[in-house]
Amino acid sequence: MPYYPNTDEDRREMLDAIGVTSFEDLIKDIPHEIRLKEPLKIPAAMSEIEVTKHLSSLAKKNVNAQDAISFLGAGVYDHFIPSAVAALLGRSEFYTAYTPYQAEVSQGTLQSIYEYQTMICKLTGMDISNASLYDAGSALAEASLMSVSHTGRKKIIAAHPIHPHYLQVVRTYIHGQGFELVEVPPRDGLVDIESMRKAVDEGTAAVMVQQPSFFGTLNDVFEIGEIAHSKKALFVVDVNPMSLGLLVPPGEYGADVVVGEGQPLGIPQSLGGPFLGIFAVKEALLRRLPGRLAGVTVDAEGNRGFVLTLQTREQQIRRERATSNICTNEGLIMLAATIYMSLMGKEGIREVAEQSSAKAHYLAGQIGKIPGYGLKYEQPFFNEFIVSTPAPANKVIELGVEKNFLAGVDIEKLTPSEKGMLVAVTEKRSKEEMDQFVEFLRTIGK
Repeated sequence: MPYYPNTDEDRREMLDAIGVTSFEDLIKDIPHEIRLKEPLKIPAAMSEIEVTKHLSSLAKKNVNAQDAISFLGAGVYDHFIPSAVAALLGRSEFYTAYTPYQAEVSQGTLQSIYEYQTMICKLTGMDISNASLYDAGSALAEASLMSVSHTGRKKIIAAHPIHPHYLQVVRTYIHGQGFELVEVPPRDGLVDIESMRKAVDEGTAAVMVQQPSFFGTLNDVFEIGEIAHSKKALFVVDVNPMSLGLLVPPGEYGADVVVGEGQPLGIPQSLGGPFLGIFAVKEALLRRLPGRLAGVTVDAEGNRGFVLTLQTREQQIRRERATSNICTNEGLIMLAATIYMSLMGKEGIREVAEQSSAKAHYLAGQIGKIPGYGLKYEQPFFNEFIVSTPAPANKVIELGVEKNFLAGVDIEKLTPSEKGMLVAVTEKRSKEEMDQFVEFLRTIGK
């Protein structure tokens, strides 16, 4: 039976057993600013019908991308998702499937993993993909650990602009391990090549860059890769997978590791998750790959079959030999991406990328004509750009909600050194919607 301490003496005995004198000692490492200062405001008990009504009333306070015209981005995008994705995803054999350790009863799940890996390799131009990690942040953090493990070096270069949330996950992963994270500030909305060149040395394990960048701009990734490799550091590229329908895949410009947020591949925005961490590598890094990998083989009768292979996780092997502590994956979300990519095909993904980019450039051009507005950076971009606004960006966004627009992201909230509104455009936006948005912005400029 489980033991629940219910007296002061019981609690004191437990604290003594773990070497602390009070509960405050136990939580002293938790920053004071995030601790609960007062009791939770939990309402009185409700019946089922009362709870349903209460939750419905709360949900109605949200403005969602179904009802509003959305220009939100910063890693999460409002792409169209074919209805077949949810229909297939909801089938019980997928929706309730357990971890496929027993290959003889998991062929469907294992095949879907294998197909996902194949598609990601074709999309990124890489040799091997796992399936998969939690999100782009955890994927970038695992790439950092892999780089240190592979090279035996301790320094990681983050060449901005990189999404600050992703780097915060990296900091959490490497905390206390003696690694050094060097952040190179951007210049004119792009990676500062010369500053990065000076930062990279023989002690550098990896150079990390985001393409398209967090600001939406397109970096000279060919030169960045050459600088990384000149010092025998790994070149880690964080991508928007949808952009690869239009841009050169990272495998063609020398990336050693490709990570990314898989949300654009048929996954709902869902208030920020669950999402999908893409992770693909060159063959030389195969045995350092974190997470799960499915392979294809034949049985004793020559029939094709699928199995989990090269499981370098701590669940399968001795902890000290594990490449990662990742012991699960976003299996159902990975399947959603697999179904989406299967439905769209190569040409479909290219069309989504082309439409997103073309519409973004149309909108950027129209906004640039409004007095008081303009593009903050006159650099090439894919489908996202920062707009300078006559009023504070957060004010523009607040007014937009009143007019049924999700106008963008206040970049200053995420990167305090920047000001402006990050605007993203997908294939879902029509010319009429974009023109309406421009007219709305024009009213604020007056």
